[in-house]
Amino acid sequence: MALNLTPITLRNQLFLFSFNSKSSRNSRLSFNSNYYHSFHLPKPLFPFSSSPYSPSSWLCHIPRVTTAPVEYAPPAPDFDFSQEIARLNILRSRLSDSTNLNEKHSVVDKDATVKQFFCTNQNDGFSTVLASLNLDSYELFLVKCLVAAGQEHVLSFGSQPVQSESELARSSLKSALYALVEMIDKLDVDRVGGNGGVDIKISFALNHEEIEAIKKLLKTLGEIEQFYDCIGGIIGYQITVLELLARETCNRQATNWSQTRTESKECQFLDIHAPSGLDLSQSTEYASQAAIWGIEGLSDLGEIYPLGGSADRLGLVDPDTGECLPAAMLPYCGRTLLEGLIRDLQAREFLYFKLYGKQCITPVAMMTSSAKNNHERITSLCERLGWFGRGRSSFKLFEQPLVPTVSAEDGQWLVAKPFVPVCKPGGHGVLWKLAYDKGIFKWFYEHGRKGATVRQVSNVVAATDLTLLALAGIGLHHGKKLGFASCERQLGATEGINVLIEKKNLDGRWTYGLSCIEYTEFDKFGITNGPLSPESLQARFPANTNILYVDLHSAELVGSSENENSLPGMVLNIKKPVVYVDHFGKQQRLECTMQNIADSFFSTSSSPFYGRVEDNLDTFIVYNERRRVTSSAKRKRKHADKSLHQTPDGSLLDILRNAHNLLSNCDIRLPEIKGNDVYVDSGPPFLLLLHPALGPLWEVTRQKFHGGSISKGSELQIEVAEFLWRNVQLDGSLIIMAEHVMGSVRIDENDEPILQYGQRCGRCKLQNVKVLNKGIDWNSGNNVYWKHDVQRLETFKVILYGNAEFEATDVVLEGNHVFEVPNGYKMKIEPGRPGLSVQLDPIEPSIMDSGSWFWNYQIKGSHIQLELVEL
Repeated sequence: MALNLTPITLRNQLFLFSFNSKSSRNSRLSFNSNYYHSFHLPKPLFPFSSSPYSPSSWLCHIPRVTTAPVEYAPPAPDFDFSQEIARLNILRSRLSDSTNLNEKHSVVDKDATVKQFFCTNQNDGFSTVLASLNLDSYELFLVKCLVAAGQEHVLSFGSQPVQSESELARSSLKSALYALVEMIDKLDVDRVGGNGGVDIKISFALNHEEIEAIKKLLKTLGEIEQFYDCIGGIIGYQITVLELLARETCNRQATNWSQTRTESKECQFLDIHAPSGLDLSQSTEYASQAAIWGIEGLSDLGEIYPLGGSADRLGLVDPDTGECLPAAMLPYCGRTLLEGLIRDLQAREFLYFKLYGKQCITPVAMMTSSAKNNHERITSLCERLGWFGRGRSSFKLFEQPLVPTVSAEDGQWLVAKPFVPVCKPGGHGVLWKLAYDKGIFKWFYEHGRKGATVRQVSNVVAATDLTLLALAGIGLHHGKKLGFASCERQLGATEGINVLIEKKNLDGRWTYGLSCIEYTEFDKFGITNGPLSPESLQARFPANTNILYVDLHSAELVGSSENENSLPGMVLNIKKPVVYVDHFGKQQRLECTMQNIADSFFSTSSSPFYGRVEDNLDTFIVYNERRRVTSSAKRKRKHADKSLHQTPDGSLLDILRNAHNLLSNCDIRLPEIKGNDVYVDSGPPFLLLLHPALGPLWEVTRQKFHGGSISKGSELQIEVAEFLWRNVQLDGSLIIMAEHVMGSVRIDENDEPILQYGQRCGRCKLQNVKVLNKGIDWNSGNNVYWKHDVQRLETFKVILYGNAEFEATDVVLEGNHVFEVPNGYKMKIEPGRPGLSVQLDPIEPSIMDSGSWFWNYQIKGSHIQLELVEL
């Protein structure tokens, strides 16, 4: 008896048999590319001389990059990318020409890889498995596509690397027989006698876990085939992966590109410039006007949150279950990151109400994924919080597909165990096509929206002051298709850059537009990713922050384009490897970048643009100080790590620096915030957390605060929008909490709680007050400052229920106190004889809705002025 079987060891110590084939992939790889240098003087691009990125400040060019071919052939790699890409391209083309599923089956059945894998004398066992699963015709087609894409190992009963034919030949009969003995419990063996001979028929008995894994695999394959239909489904996905890997291999092996550059009159080349735009921190009058446009247009805007990322670098786990959590669930400053985004949005809506007296509920679309139960956890959080008092109908959650992670060497999919490829979200660039596929644009239109702002959940400062409002205001007012909020880059930042592209096409026409280059792609453009310095090329480009304004109709046209344009910025992020360790070594996944939708909005001219290039573009960019634009909680800080960049600790310091900047201009004395290294050793100099509805524009907030001081080691938390601070000296802990910050809650016809913006909310006045107590125990080892989880020795705390009011005038509030003011009442604390006089009175019915005082907001030119109205 001869057995042609390959033993493969499973983690559960059973031995099964894998039927695999591997085509010869050892031909030479040849790639061509030209590389030109351009040293001509740049022409002026934008008139904003105050911008740190304007040509009047400095000039910035990098070498021209051309897509014309060059003669360059690196040494033959272990895996022949060109041969495999050519094979798959032929298959994709034939599948594309097929008009129905039967024709597609016919095409894929002719593929040599599929033929070899499904050969009867080699794969009787697996064919039996497929038959037992009762797969329909489409599911069987998906399996064939998987095999045709060279990923037959995913279907193996084991997770070891595929053996070559020579290795199979060297397998001894002893090994095969040993494996057969070990797998008896797994296999059913039927003996059929005939002429004294014995035939052995092996049928595979799958357990429940394996059947469920196959079902999940089919679901994943179906999602890839459907979502990536614009590039050819599963086959197109693998082609794109291999093309990008081949390019990276070529780049790594071409050690000196400059030696290979040649001249060509017909080449396509492009110049990369640093983009110019409005600097919000310098052009303050225009920035204020732009913010007013943003407030006026709030009823035309939607909000988009890409929440599908796996956020592996945060290392976030559920303390009760130990399960991994997505970034949206990170407990930050007393609430999850997702709650922080909604608070920022509601602050803008409250400002709209205060100015125009109308309710505005912005529809929010959230792109989730199944990674770390992301979709279920976010849905559960929203339900638990009553959809934030906005109603279920104002939210639209849509789930992005997961994509396989691949080996950087040959594009092979990682496999955790039989039938289970390791999958991760495919990047936020899938947003536009997915939004079209899931009807998100149509949903926005039904809510009367024209544009949308986009921000990522990990960026905790994106809504600071007027950045978001000015961005949206300019986009709406000038009818732009896309806008970027940007800032200067920072040392050690794993972030891309914004660029202005000037390109001469082969037909002689010129193309211009704003775009982005991911940090993983810097080498291709001659940009080094080393330490930043004033002289370094990359320091001259502003940071890409993934804060966008987008015209919905324009974005929909891209998402519905049915070609690769609907998946902008496809990259393999080699510099951010997947956190997964197995025999495949270095891994990555195909990602798309949402900001590269800008590449679809370039402007073309028959001649070069001179002068005001920005006037001719459908895209634009605004700048602000970095800590008012981006500060992310993306990675967990290691215990001994001195760097706070992109950690919750570092972003908290940026919040405190913003608060210091805000209040120090209100004639309030605050401690100096020193460098990050001081924080590592001793923590922040104070904690200061203000509800965004106090503004959110700083010019609004500053009219509510004036005079006084905040001592080192103090804590101030204000969760009230109707608030007055006049000459308050704080030395210790002061917390003012309102149950209803921006209005009251009503129950609508769907029995849902809805926040009704209005005057019926908590309010607080502090005038000529000293607050003295022991405050936070800064010596406690249990303090986690960025969570606002701290131990206190003493605090002065006020809790306002409903529309309760609290006033303190000309008093010293010393020691540990908690005052709770019930709904419909006003508490006043004044000097008494002796001590303090505390008076609690009901609010008069005639002023129950408006309160005994309120701030009246009015637009004066391009500014907002507040008037204190007392009744």
